[in-house]
Amino acid sequence: MAAAPSMSQNTAADDSFIELRGLHKRFGRQEILCGIDLTLKHGETLCLIGPSGEGKTVTMKHVIGLLRPDSGDIFVAGMHVNKLKEREMAPLRQKVGMLFQGGALFDRMTVEENVAFPLWESGLRDRAEIKRRVLEALEAVDLAEHLHKYPTSLSGGMRKRTGIARAIICRSECILYDEPNSGLDPIGSDIIDQMILRMQKRYGVTSIVVTHDMRSVFKISSRVAMLYRGKIHFLGTPEQLRASSDSVVQDFINGRSDVTG
Repeated sequence: MAAAPSMSQNTAADDSFIELRGLHKRFGRQEILCGIDLTLKHGETLCLIGPSGEGKTVTMKHVIGLLRPDSGDIFVAGMHVNKLKEREMAPLRQKVGMLFQGGALFDRMTVEENVAFPLWESGLRDRAEIKRRVLEALEAVDLAEHLHKYPTSLSGGMRKRTGIARAIICRSECILYDEPNSGLDPIGSDIIDQMILRMQKRYGVTSIVVTHDMRSVFKISSRVAMLYRGKIHFLGTPEQLRASSDSVVQDFINGRSDVTG
């Protein structure tokens, strides 16, 4: 396998971890992404916001190679992602974990087995080492005492925390969160926010969080990107987002529509 091009030759900032350049994606006649340019630094938490159907999850799936762009380029940790063949994706997916909505757990596996699954998939067979790393990951999300439970006996928040443990067990440098607070009550949502902050502080994890929860955005994000009509409509800090005079931004963060009557 040929070596991936060095990111330092392709990015303006040496500490960049993820870079999207001119990303375009169409499904049928509908153009979802119309030229996305975005750079994340190591250890940064970016919240990706915007109305439903604007391409937030589509953008995130390009980062991990689950979708291929029609045009544009994706660089992650020095790897030119859209130039990789599927069989070359393993190093990328060891560096980048993804938490899908609901956790995407296997119902017939215990919490312990679900979290261990990526290690088995990677070829690790040392049971003692697997056990040690599973317990380490579960302790990080406060679930060590629930390792023998099945997903059906867990609350929604616990399932999502199990998903986080599974995402970090391969010592991922980056975690992608798809609506991690959806379906949770305010306390459960706050617990997930605390987990995201903990992953960043303890492990220096780089994160992209797709969310509609503005309370969460202002709590966890280093920066915020708002997608609107297929482009980055806003990019800045939470403080800049709150202070923005842009009517599209203000209508979204305050939950205002222009529907009358």
